[in-house]
Amino acid sequence: MNGKNRQPPDLSEYEAALENINSDEDFSVPDTEGLQTESPLVPSPNFYEQAKHKTGLGPSTLSIIEEAERRGIPWQRLNERSKIRLGFGKKQKIIRATITGDTGCIATETADDKFETKILLQKAQIPVPRGIVCKSFPELQDAAKEIGFPIVIKPLDANQGKGVTVAIESIEMAEEAFQHAQKFSSEVLVENYIVGHDHRLLVIGGKLVAASMRQPAHVVGNGTNTISELIEEINKEPGRGDGHEALLTKITLDCDTENLLKKNNLSLETVLLPGETLVLKSTANLSTGGTATDVTAEVHPANVFMAERIAAIIGLDICGIDLVAKDLHTPLTENGGAVIEVNAAPGLRMHLSPSNENPGKVAAAIVDMLFPGESNGRIPVFAVTGTNGKTTTTRLLRYIAKSCGHMVGYTTTDGIYIGDFQIAAGDCSGPTSASLVLSDPMVDFAVLETARGGLLRSGLAFDFCDVGILTNIAADHLGLKNINTLEELAEVKATVVRNVKPEGWAVINAEDIHCLNISKTLSCNIAYFSLDADHSEILKHLANGGLAAFVSDDRIIIQKDDEENVLGTLSEFPLTLNGTSRCMTANILAAAAGAFAYGFTAKQISSALRNFSPCPELTPGRMNFFKVRDFEVLVDYAHNPHGLTALQDYFCHSSQRRKIGIVAAVGDRRNEDIIELARIAANMFDHIIVRQEHSLRGRELAEMNSLMIEGMKKGKRCAGYELIPDEEDAIRHALSIARTSDLVVALSDNYQNVTKIVQEF
Repeated sequence: MNGKNRQPPDLSEYEAALENINSDEDFSVPDTEGLQTESPLVPSPNFYEQAKHKTGLGPSTLSIIEEAERRGIPWQRLNERSKIRLGFGKKQKIIRATITGDTGCIATETADDKFETKILLQKAQIPVPRGIVCKSFPELQDAAKEIGFPIVIKPLDANQGKGVTVAIESIEMAEEAFQHAQKFSSEVLVENYIVGHDHRLLVIGGKLVAASMRQPAHVVGNGTNTISELIEEINKEPGRGDGHEALLTKITLDCDTENLLKKNNLSLETVLLPGETLVLKSTANLSTGGTATDVTAEVHPANVFMAERIAAIIGLDICGIDLVAKDLHTPLTENGGAVIEVNAAPGLRMHLSPSNENPGKVAAAIVDMLFPGESNGRIPVFAVTGTNGKTTTTRLLRYIAKSCGHMVGYTTTDGIYIGDFQIAAGDCSGPTSASLVLSDPMVDFAVLETARGGLLRSGLAFDFCDVGILTNIAADHLGLKNINTLEELAEVKATVVRNVKPEGWAVINAEDIHCLNISKTLSCNIAYFSLDADHSEILKHLANGGLAAFVSDDRIIIQKDDEENVLGTLSEFPLTLNGTSRCMTANILAAAAGAFAYGFTAKQISSALRNFSPCPELTPGRMNFFKVRDFEVLVDYAHNPHGLTALQDYFCHSSQRRKIGIVAAVGDRRNEDIIELARIAANMFDHIIVRQEHSLRGRELAEMNSLMIEGMKKGKRCAGYELIPDEEDAIRHALSIARTSDLVVALSDNYQNVTKIVQEF
């Protein structure tokens, strides 16, 4: 199982998934097939083709995504169009083609209004064509007379050369062009015609990064083929496609083409002489079939300054400036040129594949602007997996990070949390939940509980994490989804620590043979944790200069090389229950090792752990004790043999006269697992109330009871039992029969409701 090859669904599927938010191990969502929605570590050779045909992303967007990938910046598509999230959490940037989250609305509106732009530039002493706005043909006649032919007619607020006609020399041509322009805008701009070549200057982040000279769509005769056939041949070129799907656009026939043919007394069936060039469009836009030549090196410093000043005047972070001039190596003010338009969201196609094979680094400039310096758009990501202890370890790490000033987003089997607030309830330990956290712009630190179900279904929500923690490998969920052995389960869980970045850390349970075996396959840094300071793996690891967390003389210690960091004694950390809960101590060791490996100081870790207690507010459903009259109630999530054994170990240190257990098995577990759970319970409790889960998951009630009874009879103690299927009835009954100093233990995943019932008493 490799998290790099399987990615979570797009966030566009999140809303539908909310209906299943209480499903087991994350939202119920389909696997993602085909093109990956998250950043693959190595782009496939046919990346552009996949994206073009399966997602419809255009060349401008794709070029930015490809540049982001080269820098290790993760990305995700947010809708069916070109809205893309680059980066995680607070470091993220949103783009849609070449519109960014920092592109101003007012600047975009200004650029869309060609006349307002003209006025602004004119006031700034930038050369622009003289222009008049018209709404009717009489107004057009007056404007043409005032400006004088030849003129240009264009829609006031269209783009991509739509509705534009140039070099108009008569009122008859003007009327036809006016009608054509009004198909795109009721208001039409009439300008004087500037002689020269069509150019595009691209300013990114206030700096000119590319300049192109554009040639209108045209054909060159060969003395044999008709104009129609020549167009057909050009459109067969592999670099051309419909609309913006390819780097160049196919040439289409429209009224503009028809007018140019008519003007030259030609038709589509005309055969041009060899070498004879026929221009087919009055504008040089690539969207109408034009081509481009890179001329960045030719731009005069005065024109560079002018372009950068225009971008600042309009207020655009990415700005395309169209101008007409005989050349760019002399100042526009000297060669008679003029700025024709200013464009928000300028297309990059002409800069990505110019005809002279000298593409500018335009995508790199955009990514530089969005992620300056060494930024890669990432936030710290911790991923926690294993059979038991995941949720508590996740909550401990979140508490440490929060105490150090971070806004933490985290996922657990309880829900999704941003900061101190739960934003979704249910088992949210899969990739869709993790993806939601990573996409939240408030989050600057992510801690993600990662369960087997989500791993098997959809992989990981990230390409790699900073710290991966593997708590333990024990029998649970075996027999489900073709995972039948502990070795196979270990391989699934190993996905998390195998996707730690090379310079990151995998935190491994040194006392678990399956975890140890996994550690031998890793290429990142490794930190071990153990309750036994003299464990052979701990001693060997420390001797080699490694990092380890362990318990020695009732002290929690983190050591690297010969440097020993004592966090405190077990009694100083409430979660250990004065050192009596070995499983909670192990969770502390795992969290402390991960936090220290990442860079938190021993003092920061110790301070946070001293304030972390097993209460419903911090660890809901994990070792939560309540005083009820003259007895105690313990609410815990232990739901498999391994978890129950850890609880049994704690009971060895308790002094309650009688223990009443409310126990249930999960219907989709193997028969032997259900029997083993009941056997362990029979050895733990003096009296057992067998309840049933809300869903029997394909089994019958009588079958479940039979298996539980069979298991209890295998226990060494002769525990009495009752069968009360309804959980609420079982809890109320247990509370009603409890006597002085008894301990009632309610094992439940619905601990919120259990806690409510207990508190009512």
